[in-house]
Order: sequence, then C-alpha cells, then structure tokens
Amino acid sequence: MNLFLFTDLDRTIVPNGPQPESPHARPIFRRLAARPEGTLIYVTGRNVKLIKEAIQEYDLPTPDYAIGDVGTTIYRTGSGQWQAWEPWIDEIRPDWKGMAHDNLAALLADIDALDLQESEKQNRFKLSYYAPTETDRDLLLAKVRRRLEPTGVKASLIWSIDEIAHVGLLDILPQRATKIHAIRFLMQEQGAEESQSVFAGDSGNDLPALTSGLPAVLVKNARAEVREEARQIAAQKGIGKQLYIAKGQFRSMNGNYSAGVLEGVAHFYPVTIEWMQPEIP
Repeated sequence: MNLFLFTDLDRTIVPNGPQPESPHARPIFRRLAARPEGTLIYVTGRNVKLIKEAIQEYDLPTPDYAIGDVGTTIYRTGSGQWQAWEPWIDEIRPDWKGMAHDNLAALLADIDALDLQESEKQNRFKLSYYAPTETDRDLLLAKVRRRLEPTGVKASLIWSIDEIAHVGLLDILPQRATKIHAIRFLMQEQGAEESQSVFAGDSGNDLPALTSGLPAVLVKNARAEVREEARQIAAQKGIGKQLYIAKGQFRSMNGNYSAGVLEGVAHFYPVTIEWMQPEIP
C-alpha cells in the first residue's frame, strides 16, 4: 500500500512537552518514514527555518512535503531543495481580498487581549497573536470576526494553547489556509485517496484535521481538553471511528509523541505493523 503520513511537529513527533518520550519511538518513526511505500508530510505552525531546525535538533527524517505556518505555506523538498509551492499561494490569496497582513493588524490593534507575535512568526498570509490563557476564547474570536466582517475578508481563526509557555495563540489566516484544506489540496494534487492517509496531531490548531473524517490520531500527551473536544466533535459528526486516541503499550511504548503516531498508523493500517519492528542491537 501507499501511505501518506501527515503529522504535526511540536509535541507530536517533537518531544518538547513535559511528558516522557519512549526511547525507541523516534528510531522506529525514522524507519517507517524511510519506507518506499510512504510519503511523509509535516503539518506545523513552524516556518521553514524552524522546521529545518527541528529536523536537525531532533534527528527527524526530511519530509517529502512540509505544510508550514499553520497551513499558509507548502514546501516541496525534492532534490534537497525546499521550494515554496506556488499553486497553494494562488489557492489562498483571494480570501484576503487584496488586503495585506499589516492592514488586518491595524484593524485589530486596539483589542487589549491580543499581543502581536514576533515578526519571524508572521508572514504574508499569517497574522499571529499571543493572548492570556484565561481569555474567553469564544468572546475574543467573535470580536475579531466583527472587526473583519466589513472588509469582506474571509478568514480562519485558529486558537490553541502553548502549554510550555503558558500562553494562548491566535492565528488569523485566509479561510482556505487551514491545515486540513492544505492537506486535502496536496492529496488532490498527488492523486491520493483518504484510505491511503493518516493525520497525527496534539493541539487545538490540529482539531479541524483531527475531526475532518480523515483517519486521524491524537497522541496520548495531548491536553485533556483537546481530547474531550476532539471526541465531542467527532461524535457530533458521526466520524468517531476515524479518530484514534493513543493509549500506549504499542510495541511497549507509552503513546506520547511519535510513539502515539506509530500506534495510530498501526491501528488504521495493520499492514504497517511489520514495518515498525524495534531495532535489534
């Protein structure tokens, strides 16, 4: 079989959360990614520079594609070159009605709960803020939508929590520039079927993909509220069987980070279990 593995980075295969990592998980993940039957795609909020840094720091495999900046960029990595994929820019550009990043930031400048993130975390189609973790998410998002509505801008508002920094994160993107739309766009361009794919994630900004109907796995180290919200949304949509929440114990691993990704892949595609044999010393 051909397998398209879409996975988030931070606290999904990158073990940079407070929970422990199973020591054999990343080596097995690297062997899975090296299989000729597989196509590996990272789906992350990181920009291309930070994606490369994660690959180097955590000894991760180089992907075939990278969906970065919370879905606003797609890179191809053929021949060792990371090239921005122009068809994706053409796909999402119309949603912002010709308005620039700075124009939208000016519209929201007086909303007290919002604090602009650093310049390197912004891009042409990604406007990103910090907010206190105790912020009433629904009220904040409603206020932002009211500000944007008169402009005709079509936007996706993506809320998540950085549990390490203890801060809320709000990404304002073109409506179609979500992780799940980028995933489906890439699958269509590659002629891939949903029955050949799996998505793995851990956080609130992964929820649209986790509850999209694609085979999806939520790693065990995900926050309790993310697990509960994912379960509820999947149940409401009648797609509970398409969401797998890692439990641990697969290959005697704990289900955190890449161990959870491997567990979910094995759940949906048992044929891959033989691809995940632990390395024999």
